[in-house]
Amino acid sequence: MSAESTNTSGLSAKLDKKRKRHAEDSLKIAEAGAASSGNADAPSNKKQKNGKSKKGGKGGKDKGNKPQQDAPPKDTKQTETKGGIDEAIGKMDGRLLADHFMQKAKRHNKQLTAVELSDLSVPESAFLDTSSFNSPRQLEQLPAFLKAFSPKGSDLSKASGAKGTPHTLVVSPSGLRAADAVRALRTFATKESPIGKLFAKHIKLEEAKQFLDRSRIAIGGGTPARISDLIDSGSLKLGELQRIVLDGSYVDQKQRGIFDMKETHLPLLQLLTRSEFRERYGAEEKRIQILVF
Repeated sequence: MSAESTNTSGLSAKLDKKRKRHAEDSLKIAEAGAASSGNADAPSNKKQKNGKSKKGGKGGKDKGNKPQQDAPPKDTKQTETKGGIDEAIGKMDGRLLADHFMQKAKRHNKQLTAVELSDLSVPESAFLDTSSFNSPRQLEQLPAFLKAFSPKGSDLSKASGAKGTPHTLVVSPSGLRAADAVRALRTFATKESPIGKLFAKHIKLEEAKQFLDRSRIAIGGGTPARISDLIDSGSLKLGELQRIVLDGSYVDQKQRGIFDMKETHLPLLQLLTRSEFRERYGAEEKRIQILVF
């Protein structure tokens, strides 16, 4: 073999070796790049997972993964209220009603002394238990309610011969509600004895006094303050009064009943604890009873 051939063969071997080393280096670089790419993706995935967790967490919009919390307990009045009626009131007997009146008086009139509160207490004996009335205490049921708790055979449309002398007073929390109650009671109205409108809505005190002075009424519907004013004036007479019906189950859109309205509750207590009434609660003759509708 010539020297030239030997040199060519050696050069060729060197080139092959160099190509092989270059290929191995390229492979290592490629593998290193792939590993680097994989490591770069890992934080991205982690960030994405954290992003999902954050999105479903406190600050995110998606609250699907947020653990459910127990709902707060509902107000008793809300759970007992259906169609504007607080059904819990109708389930109370005289003892519970007397206590309910006093608890509300303490809440609404914190400035009153114990003696003053005692003067505003309505005795248990004043209340007639009406919890046996099972129909919904909607206004359309008010006539049936009165009949259910009146002496058998009594005529609720029959008025006294004396002017302005009802046997029944229906007391509502507002003039608007009282007007609705009067409409519901028209079944007991007669030509000679209309239902008395004893509330201030669109009716001046002087007009109400004149009406009572000239009219025979069996039933009157009104508000606590106006009824008290008419009694004070002497136009509304109590000699034949047998029952005071409180529109107690009704609640307005704010879930307030006649016992919940501070502006109404005190006048109501002042009315019910008048000496003319108090001395006849539980009496054997000319007894007056409070019925809570």
